[in-house]
Amino acid sequence: MLDAIKNLFGMDKTDYADLVKQGAVILDVRSKNEYADGHIKNSVNIPVDQLHSNLSKLKNKDKPIITCCASGMRSATAKTILQNNGYGNVHNGGGWSSLNAKLSY
Repeated sequence: MLDAIKNLFGMDKTDYADLVKQGAVILDVRSKNEYADGHIKNSVNIPVDQLHSNLSKLKNKDKPIITCCASGMRSATAKTILQNNGYGNVHNGGGWSSLNAKLSY
């Protein structure tokens, strides 16, 4: 149960830097204004409330996707939305600033 909660909120042992090296998309699901105030380099911004209508922007359902937001709550929702729509390799990266610290750019 604890592992499931950690995974849901992006606190698992996933090697996010390795996923990025493999070509993962970093999907920032915060609002446009939040994204404009700071974001991970090369990330894609689709606010979580607009994700359903913008799934076509994420063409390859097998490509790794790392969701992030401010705290990990919206990115957990985005992960569920993506998985429910056939995306098979989705990871909740949690808060964007902590995820950014885990990536080596």
